[in-house]
Amino acid sequence: MTYALRYDKTIEMIWDSLPEPASQALGDALAQACADPLGRTEPYGEDDGVMRTLVVSELLFAVVYLGHVTRTLHLYQIDYVG
Repeated sequence: MTYALRYDKTIEMIWDSLPEPASQALGDALAQACADPLGRTEPYGEDDGVMRTLVVSELLFAVVYLGHVTRTLHLYQIDYVG
């Protein structure tokens, strides 16, 4: 079952500020993560199955929270070093 993507206005502004190729790559990676949250993401620190890292490229990654009960993927942080 696919998870629904959730994020706040601050994350939206950060995402909108990315260069177009990075923004598109993030969108594609998030779509894949919503379809397969545990398979597409990696543990963020200790593997609790909830806080996860989405590695998009060597220059772009995101921190997400998986709400397994509500089937939601919350985008909490975007890091771009390009």
